[in-house]
Amino acid sequence: MIPTTCERETCGAELRRTGIGRPQRFCSARCRVAAHRARRAVPAELRGRERWVRRGDDKAPLRADTGRPASSTNPSTWTTHTAAARSSHGAGLGYVLADGDDVVVLDLDHCLTGGQLAPWAARILAACPPTFTEVSPSGTGLHIWGHGRLERGRRIRRDDGAHIEAYSSGRYIALGHRYDDAPLALADLSEVLEQLL
Repeated sequence: MIPTTCERETCGAELRRTGIGRPQRFCSARCRVAAHRARRAVPAELRGRERWVRRGDDKAPLRADTGRPASSTNPSTWTTHTAAARSSHGAGLGYVLADGDDVVVLDLDHCLTGGQLAPWAARILAACPPTFTEVSPSGTGLHIWGHGRLERGRRIRRDDGAHIEAYSSGRYIALGHRYDDAPLALADLSEVLEQLL
């Protein structure tokens, strides 16, 4: 279906029909850039912490300043969101989960196919309060970010096809892009963690 209005969430202006090339998605370059930035948006709570690294093509963490390997347990290899975002090393951003931050990530692997969410993943997402969620860099998984505590990371495989990982420290998460209109805030995932783990 060919869009008739601008895809930027806050715009909705009518699109001009040119009849040439691909159909328009945005009414202007300004809306196209704003929509792209919105997809890459990260909650201020995460941006404000010095837990940022770059991710390599092989998903390994890299230092933003040198491009050399970073460590998920050595804070001297992390930096600010601004410095990491400006770095040209690697293929994108990564965030380090560290003790004492109370930030947890549910990593739902292989749950997106052609933009459709697997039923098991849809149930987990529906059980979560509105919270920052993103599509993994592969385009086939989801990262659900929130507040919570885990003694140690967990991996869960279930008969319904679920592949779930949960982490709150000692790991880094390679950032993808914002899922649909997920909020730019972290909710308490404690109840969801209790149900899953």
